Amino acid sequence: MTSLKLIRHAPGAPGLRLLGLGPNLLPSRGLLKLQRLLDKHAFWARNRSYKSLRKLLRKSSVVITIWRDKRIVGFGRATSDGIYRAVLWDIVVAGDLQGQGLGRKVVEALLSSPSIKKAERVYLMTTNSKEFYEQVGFHESSMQSLLIKNP
Repeated sequence: MTSLKLIRHAPGAPGLRLLGLGPNLLPSRGLLKLQRLLDKHAFWARNRSYKSLRKLLRKSSVVITIWRDKRIVGFGRATSDGIYRAVLWDIVVAGDLQGQGLGRKVVEALLSSPSIKKAERVYLMTTNSKEFYEQVGFHESSMQSLLIKNP
């Protein structure tokens, strides 16, 4: 089996966002590969444009990717004020590699980053992966309600 490489990108992921860099800082069409990962393995993130992907990366405090050779197989990002609140977003693992601990590695890497680790509370929203997130230490909150406003 080919080895996997976890990358902790700089805030805003400029190498991935602007140059498409992957493992070893080599050009690898990373943004296109991220778009394909999301389209194929994240129903909530399908059809995101290059422009929107660049913006969400730029606005992210922490970006984690996992690569298998030149293929991006895992992704997650977080935003945080570094004091009170942080939110984990878009945690995705390629379907053929799920169940091998990669999602846990992405979440642990996000949670161990300084701006997330210092936050008083970390939030995330999930549609159908509640059990996975409970295994990595999250719990359902009955004290808060999720409210949504569509534009």
